[in-house]
Amino acid sequence: MSVLVLVLAVSAACCLGFGFVLQQNAAQRAPLGDFLSPRLLLDLVRVPRWLAGMGLMVAGMALGAVALGGGELTLVEPLLATNLLFALALSRIQTRQPLGPQGWAGLALLAGGVTAFILAGEPCGGSAVTDPLRHWLIIGVMVGAALVLTACAGRSRLTWGPTLLALAAGLLYGVQDALTRVSGRRFSAGGAAELLTGWQPYAVVVLGITGLVLVQSAFETAPLRRSLPALTAAQPLAGIACGVGFLGDRLRTDAGSLAWEAGGLASVVAGIVLLGLHPAMPQGTGASGRERALQRR
Repeated sequence: MSVLVLVLAVSAACCLGFGFVLQQNAAQRAPLGDFLSPRLLLDLVRVPRWLAGMGLMVAGMALGAVALGGGELTLVEPLLATNLLFALALSRIQTRQPLGPQGWAGLALLAGGVTAFILAGEPCGGSAVTDPLRHWLIIGVMVGAALVLTACAGRSRLTWGPTLLALAAGLLYGVQDALTRVSGRRFSAGGAAELLTGWQPYAVVVLGITGLVLVQSAFETAPLRRSLPALTAAQPLAGIACGVGFLGDRLRTDAGSLAWEAGGLASVVAGIVLLGLHPAMPQGTGASGRERALQRR
């Protein structure tokens, strides 16, 4: 593993974690009528705290893109999942909640799971799959699942909606990371001309904006603990699927390694859930709380 890739990926996770907390602090005060609408971004762009969170998020995405340029997606994605550790750290400062057994258990599961997956799988690069059918099949499944989750979220936005939106955004961000790596390869091979003649960089922009609307809508309608764990869990799983599916990333496939890889990913998801439900995570009232308050009047 490249030390530079490790530092870049963890730095990206730090920026993303801090950025998510600041964004949710601002988004929970947005008008409920902006749910799943681009107007939400227009309203939030006037809020300094949200702009600070977006700045950190953009920095995190840029650092992540550089990390993807030097490391495999199957290596970088689990490291990016540690953004929840940094989100919890900032939330603890805001809420003054102790870490406690739940926090330590979640931290151990997340860090241990990432370590187990990387050490057991030994991610390495390989030849990208040239069959376009494989590309479109995997991307289509991810995007299609995100659309279904978004449609379901629109019908239950005050109950399961935020979690479903976060899952959908995580799937889109996983695909975005994969296409970012493809775009980097095109740029390395032929410069800007090669990059701009492909569809991948434009898809990266569309996926990024769509994912942003989904995430902010989730942040708007519920506390961070109901959205960030789902987002953090879905993104690396989708990214790893894309990396192995069509980018040519290779993992060890003997029985023992596969068992440790599966156990590592399961540990990562369990740690994410424990940390995401930690009392230190901002609860906020969100739009759902405001609406229930109005209904009681």
